[in-house]
Amino acid sequence: MIYIHFIVNPISGSGKHNIGKTELEKYFPKDIYKIEVEYSNYKKHAIILTQNAIVNNPDCIVACGGDGTINEVASCLINTKIKLGIIPVGSGNGLASNLSIPKKIEKATEIIRKGKTQFIDVGKINDHYFFSNVGVGIDALIIKKYESYNKRTLISYVRASIASSIQFKPMQTILSFNNQIIKTNAFMLFISNSNEMGYGMSLTPKASLNDGMLDLVIVSKLNFLDKLILGMRVVSNKIEKFKKEQHTLIENINIEMPQKIFTDTQIDGEFHNLKTNKIEVSVIKSGLEVLTE
Repeated sequence: MIYIHFIVNPISGSGKHNIGKTELEKYFPKDIYKIEVEYSNYKKHAIILTQNAIVNNPDCIVACGGDGTINEVASCLINTKIKLGIIPVGSGNGLASNLSIPKKIEKATEIIRKGKTQFIDVGKINDHYFFSNVGVGIDALIIKKYESYNKRTLISYVRASIASSIQFKPMQTILSFNNQIIKTNAFMLFISNSNEMGYGMSLTPKASLNDGMLDLVIVSKLNFLDKLILGMRVVSNKIEKFKKEQHTLIENINIEMPQKIFTDTQIDGEFHNLKTNKIEVSVIKSGLEVLTE
């Protein structure tokens, strides 16, 4: 008997999905599978549910939601023998897209039944894990504004991006990586493990989930015209043509913001306020086993 534990975010993707035990039993016959279904009802609830599920030693724990839900579930499975499954029903679905996991429940559950896996790298920022990306700079403000809107849609993301580009002020930042120290006024400081942010957009189209490296993108202070050009390059997935971005592969980086006390960040598309002005980011190579196409 194969034991699969599902953790469902009922409001992911505007709550339009109908994922529940009755629906899932259509794809996982009772003579082969034992399935349990639980629902996360608030931020970080999926962490508690996953930790409780691990005690029962399931073969797989499936996150049914967006990148935030996946992050909460997957963070508990690092360096365990329990596989992560994904049914993407969020807004952006960046990690699922990178892993070629489709949105249709029929196809996503088929991948889980086949049982094919791969190990992917995991990023770590201070005491938090990430699987897609983290941002310290304008994208943290974008996510903060995006979360304040009633609907999480592409239009909301664009709206938040425009408002943030007007409001955001670059920060004095000291970066230590690859045996060098860089001082900059960072407009964008983006560190990615995957090749997509969500909504089909990317700042790191060549990033790999299993190369043992993280992709670092640094964009320093920009004038208004450069901000417009950067926005167009991101939307059109042509960031490599934006000449004022610096792209580097790293295994770890130390970030310090001397003028700050706390640091706003986005971690896998969720806003976080870190109670420090010093940040350490590193990669855990092949830290998570994921069911994939």
